[in-house]
Amino acid sequence: MIGVFDSGYGGLAILKDLLKELPEYDYMYLGDNARTPYGNRSLETLILYGEQAVEYLFSQGCSLIIIACNTASSNVLRHLQEKYLRAPKRTDRKILGVIKPQVEAAVKISKTGKIGVVGTRSTIESNSFDTELRHLRPDVEVAKQACPLLVPLIEEHWHNKPETKMILKKYLRPLRTHNVDTLILGCTHYPFLYRDFCRIMGKNVRVLNPGPIVASSLKDYLQRHPEIEKLLTKAGKHTYLTTGDGKKFQQMGSEFLEHDLKEVRHIELS
Repeated sequence: MIGVFDSGYGGLAILKDLLKELPEYDYMYLGDNARTPYGNRSLETLILYGEQAVEYLFSQGCSLIIIACNTASSNVLRHLQEKYLRAPKRTDRKILGVIKPQVEAAVKISKTGKIGVVGTRSTIESNSFDTELRHLRPDVEVAKQACPLLVPLIEEHWHNKPETKMILKKYLRPLRTHNVDTLILGCTHYPFLYRDFCRIMGKNVRVLNPGPIVASSLKDYLQRHPEIEKLLTKAGKHTYLTTGDGKKFQQMGSEFLEHDLKEVRHIELS
């Protein structure tokens, strides 16, 4: 089974394209809605939340976990890989993040080398995207913008409100001034506003949608790692878990995934 972990609804943007690209596998989605947003949390708290989520998903039979939350991927992915895979020398489990696939796509697409990154305050301050971008393209010019209000607004189902669009426009103004030609949405919640990002940035800027990029990357990964692929169950079963309000998650998830979520289970992480 493939586990997908996010701080809330955002990881559904990844799951949606995983279901299109790799529909045969079983998936378990875990949204930590009760403790979202992660963007202003301390590193110690992010480590704790990440460990709790990974341990739970492993206990439920997930052999491969995707940390869909960019904040968690930026700050604690390597810690989780070291603690649960490398230190005990486990080869029958994998934990993957979502930053590297997006960076590879941005470097490939950008013509000018001016790349913008938007994300939570924690993701931006971690410099994870900067490091990965410069590793692949040393001459890259990175323009970053933290957008701390977007995740709470999206979690409250305010992504279609005019107030949210006004805030987004203000956040993106510095990136437009920098003349970036490619924009990385460094938070899985942001595809809820994808059309608005495209409209505000203009036709000369390529806004990368993380879902298709991560799905394509995972497909390639599984083809290159048959030892992991063979561990994944293939019954097309989807399980949805949240630490928050199950009914609210069901409504929001059904809208975004464009099919009814028959059941959403509430769980506690501790």
